[in-house]
Amino acid sequence: MEFVNKVVLDTNVILFDSSAVQKFRDSDVYIPITVIEEVDRFKKDQGQNGRNARQFSRFIDVLRAKGSLSNGVLLEERKTRIHVRTDSESETNSLPSELHGEKADNRILGTALKLQKDFGNNVELISKDINLRIKADVFGVKARDYEGDDLPAAEEFYSGRAEIELTSDKIDLFYKERMLQPPPEVNLLGNQYVVIKDAANPNHSAVGRFDLNSKNIVPLISPSDSVWGIHPRNVEQSFALDALLNDDILFVSLVGKAGTGKTLLALAAGLSKTLDEGRFQKLLVSRPIFPMGKDIGYLPGDVEQKLNPWMQPIFDNVEYLMGADKKAAGRAQELINQGMLNIEPLTYIRGRSIPNQYLIVDEAQNLTPHEIKTIVTRAGDGTKVVLTGDRHQIDNPYIDQVNSGLTYSVERFKGQKLAAHVNLTKGERSELAELAANLL
Repeated sequence: MEFVNKVVLDTNVILFDSSAVQKFRDSDVYIPITVIEEVDRFKKDQGQNGRNARQFSRFIDVLRAKGSLSNGVLLEERKTRIHVRTDSESETNSLPSELHGEKADNRILGTALKLQKDFGNNVELISKDINLRIKADVFGVKARDYEGDDLPAAEEFYSGRAEIELTSDKIDLFYKERMLQPPPEVNLLGNQYVVIKDAANPNHSAVGRFDLNSKNIVPLISPSDSVWGIHPRNVEQSFALDALLNDDILFVSLVGKAGTGKTLLALAAGLSKTLDEGRFQKLLVSRPIFPMGKDIGYLPGDVEQKLNPWMQPIFDNVEYLMGADKKAAGRAQELINQGMLNIEPLTYIRGRSIPNQYLIVDEAQNLTPHEIKTIVTRAGDGTKVVLTGDRHQIDNPYIDQVNSGLTYSVERFKGQKLAAHVNLTKGERSELAELAANLL
């Protein structure tokens, strides 16, 4: 079985997705020996990079038992042949004079250049390193980023809402009967939010959510009173509160820029569902530990004291909901002491089972798809999971907007009857914060 396509993988692709070598169908996949050496340096890491390095090494060891890696081992079910390519003298000589052979990236590029000489323009270098892709392009090698499981481009991200135009009579009927069957030509996804506009009268409109069970657009959940002092200030926040307060929706993703109210709305709804209604036993709030900018190094104190700086944004929001007076901090701590509220990092979530809890994962844009899967699969019976994040504020150096775990989960869960997504665009924190978010 001969394959026309030849693919060379960079180390960072494997550290991002240990199964990447299996995702290029009808291709010969080449792994330079330099990549094997670099992966070996990561195998003792305790984080995601270490896990992916170990998993990849185990997979290659299994292939080694099936045949010669230097000649290529065929995965018939995947229609892929895996090669481990050595840095031969001819490949080192393939490097342009501007590139030094002692640098790992240049040796990987040298492998691609040699393969291109042997097989022509069917060779492609896959790397998450922008500079390596630039160098490959300069020297005539096709290169692209690895985007994983066919995720869309940034401009095609699922927004969670749709707009349709109907006659005035149809809108009046929706208000009267509290449900409306969408026109047959309109294709709505499960729990997609809908803005219904009157073509003749711009001031006559309605909003709703497409219910997958009844196949109808239904009204939003609109509490008669505030939710812990919070009222929705725009239609997107109304969508968000509907998803957060709906007991039939167990997975909610809220994406938006700073100041749009993602975390505050999630906390208000979680406190309401846990303390007021008793729907959940506990409100669990967590976030990944990633510094913005340069890390300040080790922090003094016990585990709780070390985590306080990372968890402080959550405490700030909880205290705001508790009240503006000095007693707010004491009330928040009282809830923690009673076991009704837990604020903790994501570091130790693997292996846990989390039943009957309202779980909020803040700053989820910094998580990989594998980490998101690890978190959501911890959800036990009766648990609701809420992810909040801003795709434009990613601090994890190994991911970007397209392959962030937040984007991955939104795309995978869209249309499911247990899931809803809301994209928040209008800042409500303050006039200054909104201006800064738009201008800076």
